[in-house]
Amino acid sequence: QVQLVESGGGLVQPGGSLRLSCAASGIIFSIYAVGWYRQAPGKQRELVAAMNTGGSTNIVDSVKGRFTISRDNAKNTVYLQMNSLKPEDTAVYYCNLEHYSGTYWGKGIQVTVSS
Repeated sequence: QVQLVESGGGLVQPGGSLRLSCAASGIIFSIYAVGWYRQAPGKQRELVAAMNTGGSTNIVDSVKGRFTISRDNAKNTVYLQMNSLKPEDTAVYYCNLEHYSGTYWGKGIQVTVSS
């Protein structure tokens, strides 16, 4: 059974940092492209950052230069380092694994940026 467990969210002040982690189990993690999405209240879910199996990344313009996605295949984990956080980054963040054989989502973790 595939499980994705996100951690590292919470409340942070503007300008602060958080690192999200998503630990996967029940799959061959290394064959999956990985990504982080977010959904703010009243808005559609949007891609934040993605990384393919070769290590190439795609970062949305609104977070470019502030967020970094990385993966550790030995730990079956994908990370999202978030720096210089802004109130508009407040959302539920979801990790995503994609392969032609299937797509998996985490349950989501809340990130709130507020003073």
